[in-house]
Formats: sequence, C-alpha cells, structure tokens
Amino acid sequence: MSRIPQLARRHWFEVAIVIAALVSVLEVVLKAGGPRAATTTEWFTIPAVLVVVLVLLGWRHFEFLVPASMWLLAASASFVDKRLMVSTQAVFIVGLAAAFLLGNQRDAKRGRVGLAIVLGCCAVIVYNDPNQSAGELVFIPILFALGWLVGFAVRERVAQAEAAEARATHAEQERETAARIAVAEERARIARELHDIVAHAVSVMVLQVGAVRHRLPDDLTDDRDALQEVERTGRAALGEMRRLLGAMRRDGDGVELAPQPRLDNLERLLEEIRRAGLAVEMQIEGDRSTLPDAVELSAYRIVQEGLTNALKHANATHANVVVRYRPDELQIEISDDGRGPAPSDGLGHGLVGIRERVNLYGGRMQAGAANGRGFLLSTTLPLAEAQ
Repeated sequence: MSRIPQLARRHWFEVAIVIAALVSVLEVVLKAGGPRAATTTEWFTIPAVLVVVLVLLGWRHFEFLVPASMWLLAASASFVDKRLMVSTQAVFIVGLAAAFLLGNQRDAKRGRVGLAIVLGCCAVIVYNDPNQSAGELVFIPILFALGWLVGFAVRERVAQAEAAEARATHAEQERETAARIAVAEERARIARELHDIVAHAVSVMVLQVGAVRHRLPDDLTDDRDALQEVERTGRAALGEMRRLLGAMRRDGDGVELAPQPRLDNLERLLEEIRRAGLAVEMQIEGDRSTLPDAVELSAYRIVQEGLTNALKHANATHANVVVRYRPDELQIEISDDGRGPAPSDGLGHGLVGIRERVNLYGGRMQAGAANGRGFLLSTTLPLAEAQ
C-alpha cells in the first residue's frame, strides 16, 4: 500500500488523463439527446472521445508526436461529428494540456510547428461547430495559444535554470582545477627552494669529508677509501638533485642566485610593504633561537604571502605581524584592518602556498575574519618536525 502514493506522484499525469477520459465518456452519455450533444451514435462518439483523450498516455515516450496527434485526431473527428469535440469540458481541458505540451518542447522548431497545429486544428474544430459564433472562431484559438505560450514560458525558465546550473558546475570545475594547479605549482616552488638548502648542506658535508680524508695518515687506507666513497656518493647525490631541479623548473624560470631569505630579512620586507602603501608593525615575542634553514625560509614566505594578500586583496591600511618563539614551535600571526574574507573567485591562491608550507612540517593554520573587522592569519610550525 505504501507504493500507491509513490506511483501516483510519479504517474499523476497519466492518472489525470484516465480520469479525463472517463469524465468525457460520462458527459457524452449524459448529454445524449440534448441541444449541445453529439450528433452521431454513441457507438462512434464514445470510442472517438476515448482515442482522442487516451492518446496522451504516450506523451512521455513521444513528447511531440503524441500531443500533436491528439489535436489532429480531434480535428479529424470533427468532420464526422461536428459537435463531438465541443460537447465535453473534459476534452477542452485535455486540449489545453496538449497545447501546453507542444509549447514545452525542447526543440524550438518543433514548438513552432506545434503552435501551428494547435491553431489550425482548433480553428477547424470551431469552424465545423454549427453553433459557433464569429467571436468564438477568434477567441477560442487564442485561448489555446495562451496554453501553448505557458508551456513555452515554462520551457524557457527550465532551460535558463539548466544553463545556470551548467555554468555553476563549469565554474566549480574550473575553480577546482585552478586550485589543483596552484597546489602543484606551490609544491614545485617549495621543492626548488628546499633544494638550495639541502644542496648547500650536502656540499658542506662533502667538503668536510674531503678535508678529513686528506688529513688522514697514509697507513689508514681503509678509512681513506671509505671517506672517498662517501665523497663520491655525496657528489652523485648533488648531481641527481640538480637534474631533478632542472626537470621541475619551467621554461622561463630564472635561476635564483641570491641567498634564500630568513627571518632576519623581515625588516627589509616590511620596508618594501610600507613603501607600497601598507603600514606594518612587527612584534617579536620570546627568545630568538637558531632555527633550521627550511623553517626560516618557510616562516619568511608565510609573512610575505600574508602581507601581500593584505595589500592586494583586502584593501587594508594597517597590518600587524607577530613572530612568537616557543621552545617547541614557531608561531606567526598576521592581522589587518581590511574588508575581511570575501567569496573566492577561484583565482587567488595566496593561502594555498601558506597551507602547503605549514603542512610540510605538520603545523596548524587558521585564516578568517578577525574580531570586528579585518582578516587574521595564524600559523604554527612545530620545530621538532623540522629537526
């Protein structure tokens, strides 16, 4: 029993057509012999009404052919019985439904053909009615044309909604693609930067091993050979790293000759930001400690990206940077008085790079509206992960 309401909701149109067919037959029977009754025998009128109405049951399979056939059958029946199609209200309502379906065609050309069928067949039916007036010959086709127009308007509204949904889906796909590209590019950039740090460390190790090897006495042949093997392995590793970096570097990327920036270079960065028009203040909390080179570089880039976002995207006039040294972590907070977070247009990916750098060390990142007005970026870099 629970499936009956579900089937009724799914096939309500077919149920309505069956009810209309029964009502039309009942009207034909009750009006028999009356002044507005059909003029032929019930052996013709009842089957004819049933065929004209029930043909709409196939509408879901033949969206254009079925409603068009309903009107063509009705017009043909009016030549046999001039009063049949105008003697029942149910047939009138079914005609409006068919006109609506013809106006609701996905193909605009079929819709125009459907309008011609509705107007032509309706004019034939009204003209064949011996009791019709001149006004009905104009008014009734216009009424069914309005039914077609409603179907056309509904179809246009649905088409606009589908187009808007398609555009939204396409835009979402573009944003996701742009985000993936931004993540890949930022990871490649981080890898190129870390290459310099790692390469420098390996070079120092190789040089130190070479210095120790040359100082060993001649009788320690095995030790000298072992250190020479370490040198060879280290130099081979440096060569592989250079080839990897060359593969990651895109055409047009320049070779960075300057040393990688550190937290000691923040004052110079802040001066550049101030000259660009953003007033910046910085506070250092805690005792400064020696940090791994990679953490120094990541911390500098986080401040750089955060201030760049405040300058370019937030329309801020003032920003504040807090660098907080802790025994086991480094905290960085950047706040501004700009307009706060705004819906992303899918093009700005400044926070993507910050998040990638934080995730590199298993850190934490929070970004969002500050108290009252502005934007707050807070990051934490665990030092234990970077050792």
